[in-house]
Amino acid sequence: MKAFITGASGFVGSHVAQVLARKGFQLRALVRPTSRVSHLLDLDCTLIFGDVRNKKDVKIAMSGCEVGFHVAADYRIWVPDPEQMFAINVSGTENVLAVAKHLGLKKLVYTSTVGALGTCRGEIAANENTPVTFDEMVGPYKKSKFLAEQVAMRFAQEGVPVVIVNPTTPVGPGDWKPTPTGKIIVDFLNRKMPAFLETGLNLVDVRDIALGHWLALDMGKTGEKYILGNQNLSLAEIFMTLEKISGNPAPRFQLPYYPVLLGAYVNDVIAKATKKPPLIPLDGVRMAKKHMFFDASKAVRGLGLPQTPISKALEDAVHWFRKNGYIEN
Repeated sequence: MKAFITGASGFVGSHVAQVLARKGFQLRALVRPTSRVSHLLDLDCTLIFGDVRNKKDVKIAMSGCEVGFHVAADYRIWVPDPEQMFAINVSGTENVLAVAKHLGLKKLVYTSTVGALGTCRGEIAANENTPVTFDEMVGPYKKSKFLAEQVAMRFAQEGVPVVIVNPTTPVGPGDWKPTPTGKIIVDFLNRKMPAFLETGLNLVDVRDIALGHWLALDMGKTGEKYILGNQNLSLAEIFMTLEKISGNPAPRFQLPYYPVLLGAYVNDVIAKATKKPPLIPLDGVRMAKKHMFFDASKAVRGLGLPQTPISKALEDAVHWFRKNGYIEN
């Protein structure tokens, strides 16, 4: 079976491509000319160079495919030009789904994020049905993914067989950019994190997310959302786990929220003037105000989503970063 995929050059998408290849799919991957593709060369994968913002490119890449996976997204906490992020995340999703509808794909899995879902107060875990509005979205990434998820839901209501997956925070090997979470791990390993701003995250092994995409294709219901997650942990608990794995001491000093927020506002003004990433991203600080705790039981029960121990995922991430030269000492 031929499968169309976007985002195969990224952290999550590369793992999705590997799972699909192991399952016997012939892949047609839409990738940008500047994308890293060396990891795809050993797979049964045809590379089509183009851009999700160009519907013609999407149609060329998707032609002849029976199913699809739209994993690509611009995932950054801070961007100098939010319009480009909206173009990729929202307009790109519109293009992919419109072409899938035109070509009559049997099923398409759309990769959203828990950032587009509602959250609960304190340490209560939210689920797929927790109420949320656009006004609650913090920053262009969450706003754009919220709108893109609405696009996917609209196409599902129009009869396009779309299944939505909402990954939580992926960790594991292969985070080559790295992602914002991967950078936290790298900074910890390089002893560049003497203090921290407390928050809460749901961590999940990136390989479980990848398998969850295939499971969503196989068993997911059209128009349904499935949180692909695992364990809810405070940032302090994550650092303590990393301490046990690496031997590096976990930071013990917790920064007060509002002074950090004030500093972030100052950094944001400077960043907008210089077009350079801020040392303290304002949206990152604002996001930290809420614990991003989620309940993945729907995907565990309905799809059979595996739950690899987070200590294993973090251990493999640490090993991969060390092996690939991300650690300075």
